[in-house]
Amino acid sequence: MNNMNPKVDVFISNAKQWQDEFIKLRSIILDCGLTEELKWGKPCYAFEEKNIVIIQGFKEYCALLFVKGALLKDPQHILITQTENVQAARQLRFTNTQQIIEIEPVLKAYVLEAIEAEKSGLKVEYKKTTEFNMPEEFQEILDEMPDLQTAFDALTPGRQRAYLLHFSAPKQSKTRTARVEKHIQQIFAGNGLND
Repeated sequence: MNNMNPKVDVFISNAKQWQDEFIKLRSIILDCGLTEELKWGKPCYAFEEKNIVIIQGFKEYCALLFVKGALLKDPQHILITQTENVQAARQLRFTNTQQIIEIEPVLKAYVLEAIEAEKSGLKVEYKKTTEFNMPEEFQEILDEMPDLQTAFDALTPGRQRAYLLHFSAPKQSKTRTARVEKHIQQIFAGNGLND
């Protein structure tokens, strides 16, 4: 355990919930030889600077997020896709330490498989931007404003996908239209949704 990061010690000691679970998950992961960092405010474990797993805490459960979990075989059928829009990551969720202890060998095997996937250079096949839903309201505005279409096409694929997901999310047409209108200048500026 000499590869423990003091920042993660602080994270765990400050956690109001899931401390025992975090400690157990940390022990298992470090036993697999990964490097421990604190990224995005969470314990993150990497192999040769490539993120493998992240420990997460939520209100109802804590989780171990496999960054490229879609590449894992998952023979136990225990990996969870958080939302329909997540393409690469998969979670294992826990509500108590005993659940972690019961699947410790499986958990280690999954972490080791994730490391091997990274070593071998496997990549997650992401959906192309053209495969994402184009909201009708956004398409109408693009048709009316060819310059906006040009600016949108100039964005990186990731920025385009973020906008498409954001614009598609509301159930009501007027809300979708309002979202598009709110972000027109941002698109013209070449910025992403959260830039």
